[in-house]
Amino acid sequence: MLGSLPGEASLAAGRYYAHPQNAFWRLMAEVVGEDLASLNYEDRLAALLRHRVGLWDVVGEATRPGSLDTAIRDAVHNDLAALVESLPDLRAVAFNGGRAAKAGARLLAGVAGRLTLVPLPSSSPALTTPFARKAEAWRVLREPLR
Repeated sequence: MLGSLPGEASLAAGRYYAHPQNAFWRLMAEVVGEDLASLNYEDRLAALLRHRVGLWDVVGEATRPGSLDTAIRDAVHNDLAALVESLPDLRAVAFNGGRAAKAGARLLAGVAGRLTLVPLPSSSPALTTPFARKAEAWRVLREPLR
């Protein structure tokens, strides 16, 4: 699962998806069938790993006032192709939000033939799509995790 770049709340907390209104942990709970939101952060990460889900970012560093992806400037992208090459059993890469999907698909163009690329609606509260609609879209991740 690749996001674009952690927001201010996540950076301040030193953990992914720390903003209390970000639906990421609830959405992933829908995917893996395990209540992640009630777990402490380390147990959440361990649960994702048990379900063969890793977390990282498309953007390694950037300038961004605030937390909106539209404010990202001077982005330096992570080497996603090298990551994929180091994981021969990887079957799918999901993108949390449009910015991550657009940049990630471009960065993985050379290796994408062996992977399923899954663009997902952002878990951010900035995307006002109702949770039920986001969850429906995110459930497509169940298939590659089987």
